[in-house]
Amino acid sequence: MMNRFLQFLTILSVTALVSCSPNYKPFTVDLQDSYNWSEDELKKIQFYLSQEIVLQRNLSKGESVIEGGKIQVREGRRIEEIRIPEGTPGVLMFMPKPNRLAISFERGKDRFLIFGPHPKRDGTYVLLGSDWDRRSGEVTYRGKKYRTSSQSAYAALLVDLERVSKVSLARHTAKGRTVR
Repeated sequence: MMNRFLQFLTILSVTALVSCSPNYKPFTVDLQDSYNWSEDELKKIQFYLSQEIVLQRNLSKGESVIEGGKIQVREGRRIEEIRIPEGTPGVLMFMPKPNRLAISFERGKDRFLIFGPHPKRDGTYVLLGSDWDRRSGEVTYRGKKYRTSSQSAYAALLVDLERVSKVSLARHTAKGRTVR
């Protein structure tokens, strides 16, 4: 009898955990368009990173890193590396233009990456950069240029749809008033 009760409690606990777990989905143009969020509303949404992003840059002589990144020596070169792990929560800082999101994963000046919709991935917002080739691309972070692997081009923004729905439910439209 006690074993069955423990089995029941275990099944109940697992069910509760699964039903309460976040429902992460890619943030897409279609999702944005269906809710028609303003920039202020987007700032209330918690974003998450779908996969790790690693940023690297060569340090010149006499240059120092104040905080945040690791310094490594490879082939006699000093390299600063910044890692943003999969699942890291981020917030919208601003929208430099339509369909571009400046997402920050840590506090500090200029600590954001730009994401935008990728047409070959159903409009999913992915990391944007310049000079992409088969091996790497360039992004700006903390006001400096960093290289990142081509795998980072697949890093996408995720949202918890359950929480996102609550943001949209808080919207209210005033109907106006007339003079009596």
